[in-house]
Amino acid sequence: MNPLANLLSASQVLLDLDASSKKRVFEQAGMLFETQLGVARSTIFDSLFAREKLGSTGLGQGIAIPHGRIKGLKHAAGAFLRLANPVPFDSPDGRPVSLLFVLLVPEQATEQHLQILSELAQRFSDRAFREKLHAAGDAAAVVTLFQA
Repeated sequence: MNPLANLLSASQVLLDLDASSKKRVFEQAGMLFETQLGVARSTIFDSLFAREKLGSTGLGQGIAIPHGRIKGLKHAAGAFLRLANPVPFDSPDGRPVSLLFVLLVPEQATEQHLQILSELAQRFSDRAFREKLHAAGDAAAVVTLFQA
């Protein structure tokens, strides 16, 4: 079974987001999740930023998978962000990031959450998948790509 199948809905997709830095990306993700999950945006921002301090979640090839643990969260939650202009992310290849999957997991993350991260990394390593995400015209098309 695809661990990403129920993780993303059209309301959790932001296309051509205007964000000037990693910090602004995390702020936008915080606002999105606050609306979707009812978790304070500051809690989400702090969790993502704390994880990022441990090492960049940039994978290279213009991709990042920022993730954080959230106290009180019952299930993993995801959001896909495509940036209008790439931002520096301290990725291993030095390239700025324009495609991000933001993952929030419960404080006591399980093996399932590692599987989600692994599946995301595998998907993003596929050039054709990345190109389809860049070309997607709307949120529904993005959701379909992740559910395939």
